[in-house]
Amino acid sequence: MYWISKSIHRFDRLNRRTAILLAVLGPGIITMIADNDAGGISTYAVTGSKYGFNLLWVFFILIPMAYYIQEMTVRLGAVTKRGHAEAIFDGFGAFWGWFSIFDLAIVNWLTLITEYIGMTAAMRMFGIPPIVTCLAVTGILMAVVMTGRYWTFEKITLAFCIFNLVYIPAAIWAMNTPSAPGWGAVAKGFCWPEFPKGLTGDLIFIIMANIGTTITPWQIFFQQSAVVDKGLDVHDVKFGKIDTFAGSFFTGLVAIFIIVATGAAFYYHVPQIIVEDASQTAKALAPLLPAAQGHWAQILFAIGLFDAGFLGALCISLSTSWAVGEVSGWAHSLNRSVKEAPWFYLVYLATLASAAAVVLIPGAPLIAITMFVQVVAVTLLPAALMFLILLLNDRQLMGEHVNTRFQNIANWTIVAFVIAMSTLFAVSVLFPKLFS
Repeated sequence: MYWISKSIHRFDRLNRRTAILLAVLGPGIITMIADNDAGGISTYAVTGSKYGFNLLWVFFILIPMAYYIQEMTVRLGAVTKRGHAEAIFDGFGAFWGWFSIFDLAIVNWLTLITEYIGMTAAMRMFGIPPIVTCLAVTGILMAVVMTGRYWTFEKITLAFCIFNLVYIPAAIWAMNTPSAPGWGAVAKGFCWPEFPKGLTGDLIFIIMANIGTTITPWQIFFQQSAVVDKGLDVHDVKFGKIDTFAGSFFTGLVAIFIIVATGAAFYYHVPQIIVEDASQTAKALAPLLPAAQGHWAQILFAIGLFDAGFLGALCISLSTSWAVGEVSGWAHSLNRSVKEAPWFYLVYLATLASAAAVVLIPGAPLIAITMFVQVVAVTLLPAALMFLILLLNDRQLMGEHVNTRFQNIANWTIVAFVIAMSTLFAVSVLFPKLFS
């Protein structure tokens, strides 16, 4: 009887922990999967077409980087019950607080433009004009956040996250073509990459773009605000870390499959084709694969590109609206109605509408904007990371949830790595012959 009673107790405890984990899941998965946005998909497509599988090793670095940065936002939000913008204002004063908001707003707005670029490009493949896409998407994005409840928003958003997995079958189909090098080449890309031209300015740019699309300032602000709006506390931190790790792993996995798909289809099959964005990838895949697979690969890439842009637009615009509300003293919660928090929703709508308007400008250099934004994001990332790490080292603020020595070593190493890559990129621009 004792062992039966003990087994039942363990089973009940496991059920309770599972229920808590399922309840906590959301902010980390949404943040990380939304980071595979339209600009990110295009960046990975360019990476695969230019360098094949030779940059897959980068994800051994990027996945842990993403996790260590984002898990800090879980602890900070759960302990302080404040969003990241408010935490910076309280911890460093108004000057640095407004500096961080201005930094965030500029990068977010530029990134939001790339989301609309991706969504309009995807829908154009189905014959839908850009203006119709922009108007319809903006309306749907407003409807998603105007439910008056964070939990409703989260469930809808998690459903959209599932569509991010459509790139996996596309990659498998691409690897089954006669010209594909086989999965051994994929393993080699992780362990023994080859760069015949050595360290070039273009290679540095592509690595920077991959870093910039995997780790961005908006993620820090969004996840911390989501943790607060969801009502998580210190007892949920360990489950929030699992949520964040799951998101980091799956976002890296999807990125890897996108690079595998474009590398197999272009770099190893038609190396003279260098794709410039994900929509071009979707169109070019069809004739390279068997008829049925090519047709479905094109559709899957288009659906995935639209979904990526939609998730990115939803989260990025919310991170801006949350941050502005936190420092302005306005009501800034998805649990408030439009009547209760008018300025919160107005900032959200204005951010979306202005970004959509840029995409509709005739002759706008949309492809150049997409790649440029990823690099801008990574050059502005160190400032956001420093604020975050310093706050996590404030024992009076964080108590027992302050950063450990190992966490500090890992996080300051990430900052040093990002600064080094940013500096290397600047040198490659100023002295291009140095890397020729």
